[in-house]
Amino acid sequence: MNEALDLDRAAGVLLGTAAGDALGAGYEFTHPTAEQAIDMVGGGSFDWAPGEWTDDTSMAIAVAIAAKDGADIGRGDGLDAVAAGFVDWFDSNPPDMGIQTRSVLSSRSQSAHEMARCAKRLGGRTGGNGSLMRTAPVALAYLDDEAGCLAAAAAIGRLTHADHRATEACQMWTYAIRHAVLHGNFDGVREYLGKAPTTVVEFWSPLLDAAENGVPADFANNGWVVHALQTAWWAITNTDDSSPEHLQHTLEMAVRAGGDTDTTAAIAGGLLGARWGASAVPARWRRILHGYPGFRADDLVGIAVQIVLKGKR
Repeated sequence: MNEALDLDRAAGVLLGTAAGDALGAGYEFTHPTAEQAIDMVGGGSFDWAPGEWTDDTSMAIAVAIAAKDGADIGRGDGLDAVAAGFVDWFDSNPPDMGIQTRSVLSSRSQSAHEMARCAKRLGGRTGGNGSLMRTAPVALAYLDDEAGCLAAAAAIGRLTHADHRATEACQMWTYAIRHAVLHGNFDGVREYLGKAPTTVVEFWSPLLDAAENGVPADFANNGWVVHALQTAWWAITNTDDSSPEHLQHTLEMAVRAGGDTDTTAAIAGGLLGARWGASAVPARWRRILHGYPGFRADDLVGIAVQIVLKGKR
């Protein structure tokens, strides 16, 4: 793999996440018709500006910023830095935040340990998609460390989502993103199940089958982490992948699935960007992408490249 292609795919991880997020923002909680055009138009429940990303990318950026100077974000001071980044974002009074994430971050925990304990104490349904939506940059910090990648995905996910299915989803997707950056394909999703514990394989394997062969109505509750992953995988595997236009067309498909459109498209976008690279994100989207903390598309590219280059020193 040549260096330029490696860095293009690495840059695509954050840029693809943001592109999917901003594309889906204007359609959140709706179900677009087959005739409805899908574009980065903004609007939606929170009146987003065209090209503005939401909480999905904002939280992913907090992870990426913690990693950009080479910290081990899966533990110790590095994980504390991720937690602090989440609190900083919370304190910016964002317009959109998941109920579960808000419940945890409102405690303004001063350490990752405190934050994870708060998440673990939550009752009721705690398997929302809020940890999976931000997991993409974790892969960039551990391109040379598979075990570290999986451990960090779990630890960062558990900061707000203690549900074991959310942890499994983060590990599977982060593994797949890392694999796509390194090898340029989507094989990491299934490859992960070849290494996972039997209980994980028995749960997720038929769900991936259902995503590949079903329709979005089969996994319509995509605010739940399981259905969110299925929606993203459905869009990826049911769109023509013969060219880099696969990225754009898949993100449009993810939005057409309806429901939590910004999050399912952001989840798909992280893996699509890792496979096809930043160069596959349409230029007209890239020009208007922006959001917390005052970043634009080039800032995302720069942070992603910095993470990767730090890891190679």
